[in-house]
Amino acid sequence: MHASFFLLRSTAAYIRLQPFPSRFASISSRHVRHSHSNKSFTDPTRADLHYHFFDPPSPSSSDLPAFALSFLSSPPSSNSSTIIGWLAAATATRGGGEAGLNDFKENPGFRTLLHEAIQEGLRQQVDDIQINGALQLGNGWMHIHDDRNIPALGRIGDPDDIIASVLVEDGKIRPETYQPMPAYRLCTSDGPTQLTPGLAQKLRSILEGHADLEKG
Repeated sequence: MHASFFLLRSTAAYIRLQPFPSRFASISSRHVRHSHSNKSFTDPTRADLHYHFFDPPSPSSSDLPAFALSFLSSPPSSNSSTIIGWLAAATATRGGGEAGLNDFKENPGFRTLLHEAIQEGLRQQVDDIQINGALQLGNGWMHIHDDRNIPALGRIGDPDDIIASVLVEDGKIRPETYQPMPAYRLCTSDGPTQLTPGLAQKLRSILEGHADLEKG
């Protein structure tokens, strides 16, 4: 996989996001100016992903700035469960030096909301892809795969990409049997969490509601 970089211009230095487990592209000068003035910007390769800049301290670092990765465009609080995870930015050296980012740090609170959204989405039958998958299976356990790395037809995906499993009976999903996969990773070499359209919309709805609750 080719390494990719974000290059963010500040008034005194560059902060480069070193090769990170996702397919990220360079940000244009327009994105750079926007992120510098608003401290938030959208991933140019995935419109559903947003980056929010935080001065220290943050859950990622006590003394370094960081980016919160989110599916919501509005800046969250630093302890929000709506944050997927953190990218800790090293302090750039004085005089135009470069500094890298540490590894992605998962936010455990987001994982809880993710499973809540998927199980509720299955109960409400919001996603045609999952419904059709159950019809094709008929009976047995069906995996809910992350859409970032869809397995070949008839194959089981990597454990890192299996979000959960659910029992199917007579072509219908039984949401109460939903079982999260402990090995699932929120971010791999194929990128952060990516759901099928119906479940993605449900997740955004859950995150928006939770963000409103956090604001009081």
